[in-house]
Amino acid sequence: MTSPVRLASQEQEQPAGKAPLPQAEIIPYPGTHPAAAEVKKGIDLSPLLGGLRNAALAVLPTLLMVAALLMVWEMACSGEGSSLPAPSKVWTDSKEVILHPLKGVEMDGIGFKIQDGGDVGIAGHVLTSLKRVALGFTLSAIFGIALGILIGQSQFAYRALDPLFQILRTVPPLAWLPLSLAIFQQAQPSAIFLIFITAIWPVILNTAAGVQNIPMTYRNVAKVLSLNPFEYFTKVMLPATVPHMFTGLRIGIGMSWLAIVAAEMVQGGTGIGFFIWDSYNSSLLTDTIVALVWIGIIGFALDRIVGWIGRRIARQA
Repeated sequence: MTSPVRLASQEQEQPAGKAPLPQAEIIPYPGTHPAAAEVKKGIDLSPLLGGLRNAALAVLPTLLMVAALLMVWEMACSGEGSSLPAPSKVWTDSKEVILHPLKGVEMDGIGFKIQDGGDVGIAGHVLTSLKRVALGFTLSAIFGIALGILIGQSQFAYRALDPLFQILRTVPPLAWLPLSLAIFQQAQPSAIFLIFITAIWPVILNTAAGVQNIPMTYRNVAKVLSLNPFEYFTKVMLPATVPHMFTGLRIGIGMSWLAIVAAEMVQGGTGIGFFIWDSYNSSLLTDTIVALVWIGIIGFALDRIVGWIGRRIARQA
């Protein structure tokens, strides 16, 4: 667009006998001046406020329910002669455990170290249990997914192994403990084996179900495109079975957490299971209740973490 101009008469030297010619003076178009271009815009806080509102709506019902349960618990157990301590008594008697969970834990780079011969806070026991769960669950995920793909792809392997898996998965976790102690002779590898043997079955069965439920259309397209085994795995099988895999992994991580707590209660030493059993033997029921809260929160967090990883992988697969 041509900027408006204003004609201004200015005297210039012109040839004799001719009238002076007008000269154009350029006037900036309104709004094109540099000062006018600097328009201050306010910060849009609506996305942030919307996110906070959604988070509050998601958390508020749970907080209200927890508050209501605590009130009922307090009223039911605050009287004399109650065998279960009220929340106020839990806070009074176990304040040291609640406020100093990292007592006796030394951070060593990206890891941690539990002090020997000292009183260890509840977080130290939780970290020890989580370390065992991480090792056992990782092994169960690797072998479980591999075996699930095998019996999902091969009818012969399915007929041969599925009945065996169905029998073994019904064995309670603690029933494996004497056998694992007899094989490994030590508490640490026995606990890891117990987690492995407990968590592997849902991973195997859910992965196999995902492979078997791949639509025939996908298989036919893979044949038409002459995909090699690696391409078929990455482009067809993996995207189709990721939801089933992570369903099994979410079940497996929950069962791993249950198994390690039970195993540590029997084996002793360190770990959140040992902390619960030791508190019970010491008649510290309030410490046991605090440990149960920790177990529930950690189990919830593990489930959500595995689910979040599964959703991310499913979107990228």
